[in-house]
Amino acid sequence: MKRLYMIGGPMGVGKTAACRQLQQLLDRSVFLDGDWCWDAHPFQVTEETREMVLENISFLLNSFLRCSAYDHVIFCWVLHRREIWEDLLRRLTEPYVLRAVSLVCTPETLRSRLEGDIRAGKRIPDVLDRSLAYLPLYDALDIRHLDVTALTPRETAECIRREGGA
Repeated sequence: MKRLYMIGGPMGVGKTAACRQLQQLLDRSVFLDGDWCWDAHPFQVTEETREMVLENISFLLNSFLRCSAYDHVIFCWVLHRREIWEDLLRRLTEPYVLRAVSLVCTPETLRSRLEGDIRAGKRIPDVLDRSLAYLPLYDALDIRHLDVTALTPRETAECIRREGGA
């Protein structure tokens, strides 16, 4: 059965970088970053846009799960609330084995990573406070946590692969 790797975590924790590494470690894998399904300017959070992004993500995940070319589907997004996890999983109609993990790190590490991204022009400054505010929300989730404070993206991917049974 196909494996669906769902990887959550606050902005800047290293989800995308780790997932790109995981994709290289897993043969017959495909990677979807939830941010790609909601890349708009200006960014607007409304009931309509929330529903749209969930439809976009679930359509692509179902398509990947249905496609015979892939054994591993890797998905990352902020995923900071239980309702988001439940809503997305409820929309998936294809069979899969779920491997779920929330990436977390210390607030100091998160701040440092985000400040580096801001200096490099990869993020805008308002992400700092939002991401730090999201960090404690992962404690309330009944999802395995992986502390990536001292891990490189490659090491993070190797931990996910090892614990995912791949």
